[in-house]
Amino acid sequence: MALRSDSSFTDSLKSDQRQEFYERHQSIAMVLILIVLLLPFAGLYVTGLFGAVLGVLISVAGYYLTPYAWLKLCA
Repeated sequence: MALRSDSSFTDSLKSDQRQEFYERHQSIAMVLILIVLLLPFAGLYVTGLFGAVLGVLISVAGYYLTPYAWLKLCA
């Protein structure tokens, strides 16, 4: 299945499209891995437990929303 910039938001949430995006854009995947791992610790350091939870939520949202945002902004 090819990635399309005209795909809908719900299509971009499917695991096969997300996997294909991250396989094609490995540099974005590496940056996102660093963000997912480090953001909760940064939130914990800055504001405590609430910051850690917020860091996890932002990381998960970034993982799911990055392919859609990238294809909409760069297409």
